[in-house]
Amino acid sequence: MTGEERRAIEQDCARLVALYANLNDAGRWADVAALYAPDGRMARPTASGEWTEGRDAILAAFLARPARTTRHVCSNVVIDVLSECEATGESAMLLFTGEGPPKVGSFHDRFVRIEGDWRFAERRGTLTF
Repeated sequence: MTGEERRAIEQDCARLVALYANLNDAGRWADVAALYAPDGRMARPTASGEWTEGRDAILAAFLARPARTTRHVCSNVVIDVLSECEATGESAMLLFTGEGPPKVGSFHDRFVRIEGDWRFAERRGTLTF
């Protein structure tokens, strides 16, 4: 793999991290779920040990949440390319909800390339405080 190919994968996966935050804040749940592989799984920062598995179940979990206004700020995004079809990543997350102090945590991601597009195979959030 060339350096240019590696950087392109890093950029594509970092874009997924930012797109997830923006779509989540916009309440576009179907679009958020579409960022996952069909068999992808997620664990929310507030319940990092509880996995929701499969794109349909992820969508259902988002639809079941009460409506709220949020702003996710993600930074310190580091993507490690494992192969032309797999990567991992970590990012810092600051969540504002207007309900109490902001939450600070991280996302730990595993990415896969499916038919040329990068998707989350796994997204696990954790809270620091």
